[in-house]
Amino acid sequence: MSLRISISGIRGVVGDGLDAVTVARWATAFGSWLPPGPVVVGRDTRLSGPMVFDAVAAALQSTGHDVWDIGLATTPTTEVAVQESEAVGGVIITASHNPAQWNALKFLQGNGLFLTADQNRELRTAYDSGAGNVAYDKLGAVVRREGADRRHLDAIGAMPWLDPEAIGARKLHAVVDAVEGAGGVIVPELLADLGVRCTPLGCGMSGRFSHDPEPTPAHLQELRLTVKSRGADLGFAVDPDVDRLALVDESGTALSEEMTLVLCLDFLLGKTRALGREPGPVAVNLSTTGLIETVAARHGVRVFRTPVGEANVVEAILAEGCLLGGEGNGGVIYPEIHAGRDALVGIAMILQALADSGKTLAQLVAELPPVAMVKTKFPADDLPAGEALRDALLALGPGEIDERDGMKWTGDRGWVHVRPSNTEPVVRIIAEAQDEAAAAELIKMVKAAV
Repeated sequence: MSLRISISGIRGVVGDGLDAVTVARWATAFGSWLPPGPVVVGRDTRLSGPMVFDAVAAALQSTGHDVWDIGLATTPTTEVAVQESEAVGGVIITASHNPAQWNALKFLQGNGLFLTADQNRELRTAYDSGAGNVAYDKLGAVVRREGADRRHLDAIGAMPWLDPEAIGARKLHAVVDAVEGAGGVIVPELLADLGVRCTPLGCGMSGRFSHDPEPTPAHLQELRLTVKSRGADLGFAVDPDVDRLALVDESGTALSEEMTLVLCLDFLLGKTRALGREPGPVAVNLSTTGLIETVAARHGVRVFRTPVGEANVVEAILAEGCLLGGEGNGGVIYPEIHAGRDALVGIAMILQALADSGKTLAQLVAELPPVAMVKTKFPADDLPAGEALRDALLALGPGEIDERDGMKWTGDRGWVHVRPSNTEPVVRIIAEAQDEAAAAELIKMVKAAV
């Protein structure tokens, strides 16, 4: 299988496209592209992680960089570690929500942000040119750096909207499913900081994923059953690198991962005004639920839509001075701490929303209008030509077509987005409508037409 090279990093199946030599070549190119200085490296718990780390570390050393090894760490923790230090860049070794056979390199600038599209092109040029290494007496060293988790948690704890005493007073009980990924220690530690009782699932950090690691409702049966059987107030599910968050309510119902950002946005916009500040706008990608516009209108703020890809959303967040942003896959981006998806920030916001409102998670969801989203995918080679796809979407009825990322049709019946994936060799079709049957019908019509 060929590598997936995109704005989301360098991703592939270990032993089938991704190996130590390939990893070292990309890490050498990155080290050659960076200015002099140390580079932070963190990784999730995948079984291939130590091998990939060794290749990355050797390559960075060979280009003259010291490697600051923060060990097993979430993606947002690594981003904070780069941002809050004098490091010139970072590498996160994780394939995020992909199955266990995958791994990836995510490259960070010295400010803790992912590379921009232009910077990714520069990195590709460095890779193609076979950029070289330094002499033997200029090699870098590997240095272990402790405390990254605590610095990340302290940054969250310092937020003015967070009141651990109020959360603790609710005496909440949460079940945490970390799918044996990097969240196995830090998520329960966050709950302990906030006075929330924690029942852990998959928190052993073994790297042997206990179920499909993408935190969608279909993969959260054990979490649902445990929340219900233990009488917990809610459940939190994170992916292996903890940049995505999904929720289970007190009845054991798994919410669409789209609801995470919606609930966090509704909370933060209201809380910001309550603290005497005027909230800023919001940025999300084209595939994120239309409930974002509903909540934004409720609070009188603007929404900016971007192509899919965290770097694209972050670019809009920073350019437009957004209060919050993210992606509907459960990715919450709060730039006050760092401009990257962070499930830990999402957990803190959800818990504070429960504490402030005195309501249950299901009650908070019930205050939103009903919508349903259906997602499917098919092999990338089956994507039709542009005009054929446009005609298929326009056949759904009167509406607007957005071509910034694949094609998205928006009309009175809802919307449909058809686009090639950044992380898998597939084309994704996502539809949202008033109910699941209506969304499924939209997808059926598009698939039949193409």
